[in-house]
Amino acid sequence: MLDSVKIAKRQSEIRQKLAELAGKETPDETEIRSMGDLDREYQVNETRYRAALIAEDTERREAGEELETRSGKEWADLIGGYELRQAVLALDEGRTLTGKTAEVVQELRNAGGYRGVPVPLMALEQRAGETVSTGTPDPMRTMPIIDRLFPTSVAARIGVQSVNINAGSVEWPVATAGAVAGWAATEGGSVGDATAFTTSEKTLAPNNTLGAHMRITRKALKQSGDGLEQAIRRDLSAAIGAALDAAVFNGTGASGQPLGIIAGASTYGITSTAVSAVATWAAIRAQIIAFITGNAATSPADVKVALAPTVWGDMDDQQAFSGAAVTEFDRMVAHIGAGNIALANVLEPSTAILTTTAGGVAPAFLGIWGGVDLIRDPYSDAQSGGLRLTGLVTADVTVARGSQVRILTDLAGA
Repeated sequence: MLDSVKIAKRQSEIRQKLAELAGKETPDETEIRSMGDLDREYQVNETRYRAALIAEDTERREAGEELETRSGKEWADLIGGYELRQAVLALDEGRTLTGKTAEVVQELRNAGGYRGVPVPLMALEQRAGETVSTGTPDPMRTMPIIDRLFPTSVAARIGVQSVNINAGSVEWPVATAGAVAGWAATEGGSVGDATAFTTSEKTLAPNNTLGAHMRITRKALKQSGDGLEQAIRRDLSAAIGAALDAAVFNGTGASGQPLGIIAGASTYGITSTAVSAVATWAAIRAQIIAFITGNAATSPADVKVALAPTVWGDMDDQQAFSGAAVTEFDRMVAHIGAGNIALANVLEPSTAILTTTAGGVAPAFLGIWGGVDLIRDPYSDAQSGGLRLTGLVTADVTVARGSQVRILTDLAGA
């Protein structure tokens, strides 16, 4: 029991006894002495009660902070112990999941339906310390697997926000009309007609499913052992990441793909300008001025730029001034900053995309539902003893405000 509760209970008892003694018209010496003792004890307890409340309040605050972060820490700890090897063996041999892997799988299945073994996206990141065991005979030394080449995420570098969704759809109401400021033409005159506050909804819906296929031969299973886990994790993560990155920019909105930034320019209200001229800082500066004019940005440093590699080459090959060792690309870096520029091979040649984050709202959103649904095909490679895996991801793309994105096309070389 808390000290404050004990003291409060004792104070109640003292008040009851004092009430009984105070009700007597002619108390004797013993009762008068008792009233004095109880009164002194009551005064001391008041001080002790306040001190106990202060001490317990500090303890409650510390406990509250721990409770607020405990769930996130526990989940991160569980994810850190997730073993993709267990998921593969559960699909291949029916082996029972154990430890943290089993807990994570149970949590994900409770949150949403999975046909196979669910794999959290965080578990696909590369981990240190997972190496091939050295305690087994190894007549031939097998070096670490050399990964395939995938592009790094450009969408993240230009401010596209990833949103993880448990179930259902998510929408963002975007204000399209509202307050209007105006001056009164005369004393007591009207300041203008009121305008209705209206919004339009931008929605992420679970209508698009991305699949990543992988065939693991029996030789790979026997040759790499536990070290195969890291290779599978990296390969799945890179393949899914590259496909999602391409969808953010080039998704057609058809054939199962989400509607990306370029194909959905007219739908999202994005301005697309055909420059039809040499790629220069002046062409990009004009779009930054449009951002600032539309209150989406306050300075060039607020803007992020994704360039097709050919555009970068053209700008870096042009002298900004005759006889000066300064290129058009150097001028752009000086105003925007190198950290805000990304080269994107997912863009068509002669194309650039400019984005800005306004009022804490990202220029675009990539929604991902749950984790990766890892499913095994037990039939296709049965004769060779191989393993075929399919990782399914449900994702969608939307742009909240088209005024935060600009597209430049037909940027010619010098």
